[in-house]
Amino acid sequence: PASLAQGLNGLAGTTWRQRSGRCPLRARVFVMEGLDSLKISEEKKKYIVELLNPVLEEMVAEAIHKMPKDPIPFMLEWLENKRVVEEDKDLTVDEKDTLAKENQSLQAEIESMKGHLSEVVNMANNESGTHGDDEEEEDDDDDEPPPDFERPMQTKARQSVSAEAYGEWNAKKEFVAPVIIKTDAQKDRLKEVLKQSFLFANLDTNELNIVIGAMKEVKTTPGHSVIKQGDDGNFMFVIESGDFDCSIKGEDGIEKVVKTCSSGDYFGELAVLYSTPRAASVVSKGDGVCWQLDRDTFNHIVKGAASKKRDRYTSFLGKVSMLQNMDAYERSQIADALRSEEFPAGATIMTQGECGDKFFIIEEGDAVASKGGVEVMNYSTGDYFGELALIRNQARAATVTAKTALKVLTLDAGSFKRLLDVSALLGRADNKYT
Repeated sequence: PASLAQGLNGLAGTTWRQRSGRCPLRARVFVMEGLDSLKISEEKKKYIVELLNPVLEEMVAEAIHKMPKDPIPFMLEWLENKRVVEEDKDLTVDEKDTLAKENQSLQAEIESMKGHLSEVVNMANNESGTHGDDEEEEDDDDDEPPPDFERPMQTKARQSVSAEAYGEWNAKKEFVAPVIIKTDAQKDRLKEVLKQSFLFANLDTNELNIVIGAMKEVKTTPGHSVIKQGDDGNFMFVIESGDFDCSIKGEDGIEKVVKTCSSGDYFGELAVLYSTPRAASVVSKGDGVCWQLDRDTFNHIVKGAASKKRDRYTSFLGKVSMLQNMDAYERSQIADALRSEEFPAGATIMTQGECGDKFFIIEEGDAVASKGGVEVMNYSTGDYFGELALIRNQARAATVTAKTALKVLTLDAGSFKRLLDVSALLGRADNKYT
């Protein structure tokens, strides 16, 4: 064992000498010299030099580059990704395309089944809740408080109250969104409308299906008053078609139109979000269609999703090198503006020479940048690209392709220039792809 450890230590030393610039053949001689002290067969020595050492060397170099707090999970993930990449090399282009299409088809089918299942569960819960109202009212009369609830107050110091002792008696019901039956055509129309709205961009497929199920269609005619300033607000609205004037009544009693909303816009969310009276009146200018969403569903699904997304992205952005000098508030603003996109292995994310309108941060996966067909840079989780075209107002400097299944966070050009210190990025940009 002692000689084995000494031999491996010598092997590690020669590995780094190899990386410092010695030629591969000379380095291999050094490695073999380090193994001479090991009492193992020539076959095993050859295995170490030709198969084991190259993998370990590459993995250790990557670990030192990334410096993860816990190297073991990092190395396990690296080895798994390495295995996938090696297996992909044996596939033809047609086989890769076929697998990518099959994966996309399966993913779409899974998401569709999740949506249908969620809708069925919500419908079942609503029906059971409706039928059980009378029984619950009767049960309420029979509910007894926990034991010793009415015991005489003691003169000793106040004791702590156990949450477990009163938890079941005081428990609140889990939120169940209402389900309003719609045709497939209505669902498809509504889904397209919600995709245009910034407010609903944070929802995953399951959450989006819950919101769509809870929405109620409202058809309007010219002059139809949808909400009135000063009223209580229990609903918000998303516009599918038509134009709607938003007006505010001044101290002189005269209403002034401050904004006109159209397809994809929403209104009434402030009163729902903050439980305040309506801040403005909204009137339909002509025939239109909008969708009404109740306060509870909005607060539990839409507001909750936005909060979860902000927390997750803010934490992730703290690990991105170019954003580490920002404070939490600045990162939270960027988190609110981010959009998530996914690409299959082999997909092109951006193309050299095209106009750039997005900035990319890799959340999961690996990608490679190339210029004129020559690879110039590799990217992995936490790396970013696409800033050059936005900073310099030039065409894309390189083509970036997904090496594995890729999940990226994107920031549009307007948000990029508004939220990031572009001048501070110029120095970093000068060394990109050179």
